Amino acid sequence: MNSDAISGRPTTSADTAGPSAVERPAGIAAANAPAFGSDVVADVLRSLDIPWIALNPGASYRGLHDSLVNHLGNATPQMLLCLHEESAVAIAHGWAKVTGRAMAVAVHSNVGLMHATMGIFNAWCDRMPMLILGATGPVDAAKRRPWIEWIHTARDQGALVRHYTKWDDQPASPAAAREALLRAWWLANAAPQGPTYVVLDVELQESPLPAPLPPIDAARFMPPVVAGPPAELIARAADILMKAERPLILAGRVSRDLDAWNRRIGLAEAVQARVATNLKTATAFPTDHPLHPWPISTFPGDGLITAMREADAILSLDWIDLAGTFKPLGGPPTGTVIQASLDHQLHNGWSMDYQGLPPVDLMIAADPDATVAALLEAIGDRRKAAAVVAPAKIAPAAAAPAAEGPISVEQLARTLRTAVGDGPVSLAHTTISWQGQWWPFRHPLDFLGSDGGGGIGAGPGLGVGAALALKDMDRLVVAVCGDGDFLMGVTAIWTAVHYGLPLLIVVANNNSFYNDEVHQERVAQMRGRPVENKWIGQRIDDPDIDLAAMARAQGATGFGPVKRGDALAPILAEAVAAARAGHVVVVDVRVAPGYGAVGAALTRTP
Repeated sequence: MNSDAISGRPTTSADTAGPSAVERPAGIAAANAPAFGSDVVADVLRSLDIPWIALNPGASYRGLHDSLVNHLGNATPQMLLCLHEESAVAIAHGWAKVTGRAMAVAVHSNVGLMHATMGIFNAWCDRMPMLILGATGPVDAAKRRPWIEWIHTARDQGALVRHYTKWDDQPASPAAAREALLRAWWLANAAPQGPTYVVLDVELQESPLPAPLPPIDAARFMPPVVAGPPAELIARAADILMKAERPLILAGRVSRDLDAWNRRIGLAEAVQARVATNLKTATAFPTDHPLHPWPISTFPGDGLITAMREADAILSLDWIDLAGTFKPLGGPPTGTVIQASLDHQLHNGWSMDYQGLPPVDLMIAADPDATVAALLEAIGDRRKAAAVVAPAKIAPAAAAPAAEGPISVEQLARTLRTAVGDGPVSLAHTTISWQGQWWPFRHPLDFLGSDGGGGIGAGPGLGVGAALALKDMDRLVVAVCGDGDFLMGVTAIWTAVHYGLPLLIVVANNNSFYNDEVHQERVAQMRGRPVENKWIGQRIDDPDIDLAAMARAQGATGFGPVKRGDALAPILAEAVAAARAGHVVVVDVRVAPGYGAVGAALTRTP
């Protein structure tokens, strides 16, 4: 964090250097003292070292927009133009998945916030940090422009998202705005992380400053919050794990930090615990490690259910839906359950994303990464002898797709994995039909998790946000999206092209909102009605939509539709080469609908 004072002082070119080579707009000097309320807001954002602010333009924050361009010179934070507010939020969400830090987003008054709500809910459920700036017409009714500023003014705009943000505020002065932004940034990044929202009144933004604000040191107003575990609880947990004969670790929401990743491996090996991970979260443990005997999955399979039943100690590292994961056991597990999580601090009475209340015998209210580090220190040299463990099972390669006929999602996944080769790849999104045995994850950035809230349309934006965060690294970002997801979020692609963010999007296109076909089939079976009608109101055809053409219309490279199996490998190889060369690439692959075990889990009844 930049510890320079937020004072309105003249700045140097180093202070205002953008996140990449950015030309300063004509007539803008590097040194520029704040003259309006929105200049103060812009200075705060600059002082926080926020590299990007994703936005879709709107008159309600025209003052801030001017300050970003003409006061800061479109330097740090640089504006990231998006074609839809939901895409702007999804991009910030994808950025946070990689960096673990909040990015800024600006949305236009109540209407822009309404567009953005789905993305905000996704980030909330995914526990990802984000600083969202909103705006409203003048609170003073006498100063509103006729009609437009009346319909774009709300008395309590934050109420639209208060139930799925950590904190919100509507400051009434530049000084209050400065403090609100510091608090919002601090809270968004503090564990447990989540989005925060600050509303800026038009009058606050556009009025001249009556006098310079006194300088403050931003760092002193955002002290680090150490969410470390109590020593006595760590000692108890370490003893439980060391004495256990069949320990199990459920590795859930943890950081992308490589040292923390290695410590998780060290802990599992020290106590000889088997480890499970989940496709709802970013990868937390190497999925082909001998102590990770089951494929990463969305729902527990038979192997994990058996392991939970037999385990004499279960350590949950902020595992999503611990109660639901235990449900197939028919009751609480017999082993001692240790939970390391801060998530209870975000639970409220509106959103049920906190899931069921799990049985927990030892609660460690601390950051999971800090808990693992403390457990390793407490264990010290008391390491268990390594057992002879069979290597993690990786399913054999699927047969090559037939020249004609449907391409399965598995064949798509395995062919894509072959096409990307041995170079580092980040899977920023996968379809709901994805299965872990198709693609092993060996690094904390190999897989970035799901959309969080089940909000369709996030996939393209999450991919763009990840590409933005990884743009200076030799790591290809790949997002595998369904056709419905792609169609709802397709405009995010323009932003990737505009800012030169290499990205490969592969659309597993079954010409349907197929998840609902599965549900309709299930309902028809329960009611004794014809399953043949499940497609009605679900299929995306007649006319068929040319997804590759939609990508090309936004400047991306489009391939497809790929309908023949013998064309899949060469087209994916060409697409990967183009993405590695710096292009945004979309490949439309027509796949056969079907979920198998995943679909059964999604629609099963108690």
